[in-house]
This record gives sequence, C-alpha cells and structure tokens, in this order.
Amino acid sequence: MKRIIAIVMSVLMTSVLMVPANAQGESAEEKPKDLWSAVKPLDTIVSFLNTGAHPDDERSDLLAYLSRGKGVRTASLIANRGEGGQNEIGNELGDALGIIRTRELIEASKVTGVKVYHLSRKPSDEIYDFGFSKSKEETLSKWGEQTAYERVIRLIRTYRPDIIMPSFLDVDTEHGHHRTMNYLTLKAYKDAADPKVFPDQIKEGLKPWGLKKLYLPSDEKGATTSFQIGMMDDVYGKTYPQIGEESRFLHKSQGMGRDIPAEPRMIHLKLENSRLGAPGTEQSLFDHLPYDLREYAGTVKDKGVKKKLKDLQSDYDDLVELYPDRKAIAEDVYPAIKHTRQLEERVKRSSLSREAKDDLLFRLDIKESQLMNLAAEASQVTVKTVIDHPVLVQGGSAKVKVTVKNNGKQILRSVKAALHIPKTWKVSEHLHRAELKPGEAKTFAFSINAAKNASYYQPYEPSVITSSVTYKVHGTKAEKSVEPEQTAAVLPDVSVKSDPESLVVNTADLKKSIQVKMEAKNHTAGKEQAVLHLKVPDGWKVANDGQKVSFNKHGEVKTAVFTVQLPAQVKEGSYRLKPDATVNGKTLGTSVQNISYPHIGNFYYLYDAGTKAAAFPLQFDASKRIGYVESGFDNVSSQLRAVGMNVVSLDKGQLEAMDLSQFDTIVIGIRAYLSREDLLKNNSRLLDFVKNGGHLVVQYHKPEDKWDAEITAPYKLVIGSPSIRWRVTDENAKVTMLKPAHPLFNTPNKITDKDWQGWIQERGLYYPSEWSDQFETFVSMADPNEAPFNGGILMANYGKGSYLYTNLVWYRQIQNNVPGGYRLFTNLIDYSREQ
Repeated sequence: MKRIIAIVMSVLMTSVLMVPANAQGESAEEKPKDLWSAVKPLDTIVSFLNTGAHPDDERSDLLAYLSRGKGVRTASLIANRGEGGQNEIGNELGDALGIIRTRELIEASKVTGVKVYHLSRKPSDEIYDFGFSKSKEETLSKWGEQTAYERVIRLIRTYRPDIIMPSFLDVDTEHGHHRTMNYLTLKAYKDAADPKVFPDQIKEGLKPWGLKKLYLPSDEKGATTSFQIGMMDDVYGKTYPQIGEESRFLHKSQGMGRDIPAEPRMIHLKLENSRLGAPGTEQSLFDHLPYDLREYAGTVKDKGVKKKLKDLQSDYDDLVELYPDRKAIAEDVYPAIKHTRQLEERVKRSSLSREAKDDLLFRLDIKESQLMNLAAEASQVTVKTVIDHPVLVQGGSAKVKVTVKNNGKQILRSVKAALHIPKTWKVSEHLHRAELKPGEAKTFAFSINAAKNASYYQPYEPSVITSSVTYKVHGTKAEKSVEPEQTAAVLPDVSVKSDPESLVVNTADLKKSIQVKMEAKNHTAGKEQAVLHLKVPDGWKVANDGQKVSFNKHGEVKTAVFTVQLPAQVKEGSYRLKPDATVNGKTLGTSVQNISYPHIGNFYYLYDAGTKAAAFPLQFDASKRIGYVESGFDNVSSQLRAVGMNVVSLDKGQLEAMDLSQFDTIVIGIRAYLSREDLLKNNSRLLDFVKNGGHLVVQYHKPEDKWDAEITAPYKLVIGSPSIRWRVTDENAKVTMLKPAHPLFNTPNKITDKDWQGWIQERGLYYPSEWSDQFETFVSMADPNEAPFNGGILMANYGKGSYLYTNLVWYRQIQNNVPGGYRLFTNLIDYSREQ
C-alpha cells in the first residue's frame, strides 16, 4: 500500500509534504533536515547504484529524489578523477585538478545524500582521464579493460545494489569514457553474479551478487518507467531537481550548477534487464522488488524470522512517523537497535539457506548502521576531533582531542572514544570512560606517534586518523564515527620544489648557464637542518651544489638558487633536473602542492620534484611587445616570458586604461571571454587595435563562453555545437598545412611535419563550424575515419592589422614543453601584416 501511495504522489505534481502527517504545517525551521535524512532511510531496503565516467557525471536530480525523497541507499560509481578536464577556478591541471574534482564530487554528494566510489585509486592511476575520447575502444586500450572491469565487479560485489543504471548511453554522440562505463555496467550486470568471473575476489571473501534490475536513460517514447521528480520536498524546501542543482554548484572547477524554477520534471528510464521478470512497462522503479523488510518477509521461509521482519519494519515505520519529534525518536531508536541486533542473531541460528542468510544479514547490517546514525542525530551527540599538528612526518608525534557533547535530553553512559590509526603507529589514551548528562561535554586526549616508515599522504585514501565514540542509552550500545576537522597528512620532513618546473633550453640561442631556484619547506615540528642538491644531466654542471639551510619552525620555507652550467652544445631532446634535500640521513625529493579552496577544504598533492627541460631551437623577435589577456585557465604567458619573449600581462582595468598601440601583438587566453567581464566590455577596443595595425591572437572558447558569433570577431565566426562533434582528440592525427609557404609556417621558425609530433592529449577542441569568407584557413586534420576540420587556425585582415583565431590546444603543448607547440605558437604571435 505504501508503494502505491508513493506512485500516485509522484505521478501527481503537487507540493504536498512528502513527510509524515504529524509534520504537516510545521515551519521549515522546525523540520530539521539532518534528522529527516537520518530517519527516512528506514522506509526502504532498496539500494541503487549510478555509474559514470567523470566527477559531475552523476544524475544528481534522480539521485536526490531517490536518496532524499525516498530514503533509498544510493551511490555513484565514477571511473576517473576528471584529471583531463579544464579548471575554471584556478590553474591546477592534471592530477592536481583531479584532487579538486574528487573533493567537489564528495561535497556535492553530501547535498544529495549519496555515497561516492571511484575506479581510479591513486593519482596517475591506470584509469585516468586522458582527455576527450570518441570511442570505448580507445578508452579501454588506455585504461586496460581487465583492470577497469575487475574494479567494477569488485565494487558491485562490495556495495551490493539492487538496481544499477549508467548515466549515459553507448552511442556515437557520447564521450568515449561515458560509452565505456555504459559498456562495463551492462556487462557487469550479467557477470557480477558468476563466481567464475574474477574468482580471486570470491577467495578474498566477496560473494557473487545478482543485480535485480538494470535501467538505461531513455526518452519518453522508449521508456518502460516514467515518474515525476519535480515535486516540492517540504523538509528541504526545494524540488529534487533543485537539490540536484544545489549539489552541482559545488562542481565549481567545471562551472556547474544552474538556478532553476520549481516545476515538473519527468524521469524516463528503460528497464534493459531484470532478474524479477521480463522487462516491460512498470508502474514504479521498485516493481517486483521487496521495498522494505515487511515485503522482504514474503520471500523468507522461516516463519519466526518472517514475523520478526514484519515487527521490525513496524518499529522503523513508527520512528519515521514520529518525525519531527526528536525527543520521541531518541527514546524509540535504541529499542529498534536492540531488536535489529536480536534479529541478526536469530537469522544466524535460523534454517535459512546460506545465501538467504547472507543477503538478509547484509541488509540488517545496513539498517543497524542507519539506526546508529539516527541515534546520534536524535540524541544530539556531537563529536569533534582536533589534531594539534595535522601535518605529520615519519616518526612524528601529535596530540589529538576528541570532544563529545551531549546536546540531548538523555544521559549518555559508558561514553568512550577511540582513535583509529595505522597498525604500525602508536597511540596512548589519557581518559578512558565518562558519563555525560544533558548539556555536558568531555574531551578525550590522545598522543600519537607515526611509524618511522609511515606512508606519505595519498589524497584518495581514507583519512589516516579517524575517531569513534561509543555510548549507551537504556543499556543499548551505539556508536558514532567521525573524521578530524583538518586533513591529517604524513608529509616528507622537508619537501622540495623546482622553479621553474618546466624549462626550455633554446639551442638556437644557447646560454652558458641557467638558474634553477629550489624551495625547501620544513614539515617537521620545529628546528631542522638540510643540505640541498640539484642533480643534472651528464655534461651539465652545478656551480654551487650542496647548499646548507637551517629551519627554525614548522612550515618555514628556505630558498636556494643553483647556477647550472651548460655544455657548449646541447642535443635536442628531453632532460630532467632533480632537486633533493638530505635530512636526518634521508634523501628527499618530493614536492608537496597545497590545494585549498573554501568549498572543498585543504588537501595535498605529492609528486616527484624536478624540472622538465626540453632542448630545441626557437626563433623569435625579442623586440616585439606582446600583451596577454589572462583568463586564469592557462599559464602560457609565464612560459613565453621564461624563454625571453617580451610579454606583458593585461590585468583587469588595463584593457580600458592602457594605450594598446604600444603592443605589436595581443593574445587572448583560453576562454577569457568567460572569465573576464572587462574583456567583453572592451572587445571593441581590441578590434580597433587590429584595425589600426595590430595583430590579435584569440585562443579557443566554448560557444557558451559569452562568445557572440556576429560581433566578437571582426567577421562572423561560429563555434561548433554540440562540442562533442567539433574536436580532434587524437594527438597524433595527421596535419596538413594548407598554405605551407605562408609566413605563419616559415617565420621566424620553419615549420615541418616534425613540429606536429609529440603533442599532448589532443589536437584541438571547440572547432569553428562556420566563418566568414574573409578568413583564410591554414591547417586540416581529423580523427580516424572522420571528415577533416579546416578551422584550427583562421586568420583575416581587418583594417591595417590581422585577426587570428585558433582552437588548437596550445596551452597543453606549451605547458608540457612540446617543441612544435612552442615553435608554431611563436609564429602565430610573431606574425605581422608586413610579412
């Protein structure tokens, strides 16, 4: 009956409260969200898993409806960390961006009440976001099909969902990573239940798991199941799509989130496969599934267990009905915990088959965990864990305080806190047990010592320090686990960082020496000494190696400048300069990048320190004055300055106030029309700059980056949409230079096919789809088996000057020391009509 009522309510678009009747009429402030989110999961035993490729691939509107609206145990399985994406809040790319996007997904999922899992386990994992792909074949060749598939099966057997749904279809209009997760999901639906598939998992203790239903996204015509999710949730004061968008706003590095009105929204799904009967039209997503323990009892043969299941669900229903009466819930939740545990013991002794016992005990264990969460919330037990030195070193020590406060009305007895740290660490406890009356708080103090060989911080592993608190109410034991407020991290005693981390050795103008600065940061608790070294390639020499530095306090940074003498000749190629610090008999060569944003918190990216050097000939006119309109999304200007070009960054306010005629060329950074409002306002000044004889180079933009196809450029220039079709993702795609004799390919650098080799990630993206006849085309390229794009470099005369638009990914090439990228881009910005 409960499910029939829910179906009717979801079909009828109303703003009627989807909470118990005794909660009707209360103000939003009197309907505590945390209490509702803790009690609502007792309504159902259904679990749902959504699969996707990248952070922000989750179907946030549907997940919000299932988790917040229905109480369904809901999770997202995401393949990679989004390392290949773009960053709209900073200049972190690659693994550092992956950390940001991972944390954004975790924070976003707190809004929707969803648990997050990833296939990728570490930075630079095999399952990496290598950039846009047009096929699952390419994706699987890079990820390793067996590796990815084993991890999918492992997660399904661990999480054990009833329903699974990929976010995307396996169609040619989709990203290859999306198509891959669809393929792996459909395959896993059949194989997760087969013990012969990855039998080592079974030997480890995992059990085969038969998913009950497989859904695919659908349109209305192809749907077997359609339901309304646009209703207002009176506890949250929003519709489920609005809750979903609230979560998407936390994907700030991707510019996600929209303000949307409260309005109807239908979800259309196709039941692709089912173990509960032939796929067909359904009344509900939950058709044929036991929705709660009462319905589950209908599948159980043991009469005693059957009755207890029904009784237990009645206990749960009563708790839900009590909302928002926190005091009443706090009294009744502990007997429910006790009854759940008693039933677990009875099931173990029952005559049920081993498979039936395993399934039921798994579901009861989930209910026990949900009840624990509800108990702490209803009794208003808060736990705060603070570390005096959250940054530790190997063998380092810290003090940890776990403060437990009883904000409720009951007495908490036998209150005890415990720290959970790696087995090789040491912990001492200074306060063992307490009793907390209403309003009282106690602090449990611990001293910890990290192992001398403790592993360094890994951003995708659980916190190295967690705490748990156990207590009793009415003789029933409950538990609450928390992570520290700060990010606990084991870092090297001293970290080192090269400046620059990317270096060009210009063999066309070889210097006798170069300078490399090293920053060394002390992560120990106090005074420390280190000797800094710089290892260089054979034939190169360091004039002042072995510099000694002394630190007086934690976090102090010391700088050393090394003079590197170059040989008379340097062969073209790649080189690496490696800094390190000798500290306490250890040689340390790790860089630590602090990643901190208000919406995600503070984290670290550890990587091998060093300067990547590329030696190649690069010609440019050092007398030319180049203005660069920074977007904040690339580091190209600093790279150009480092090789000796006369580049001036045009910051906010300068486009309007500065005399632009002093520049020979002005370069617009990637997507700057999105990030620079002053650029939009002063675009006409830039066009006048061109008209008066200047050269303007504009790098790629998305069509939605406030780009006006009619007026942003001097002539019509339309950026292709949908963007998935307007890109060349193969970084090795053959390039044809359509005008090889043109100065763009000859001055100041003679461009050959060699300059198109060794590119990173892709050739170009967001290609123009239409442009005025005033523009000339210069290059042609295509992904395998596709028609070529000719718009990668477009240039037109305008007045006395020239306007050049290019959507090739120069920033990836230049920031990765790709010689051809440097040489080609130099030609583009060095061009003048006089040539």
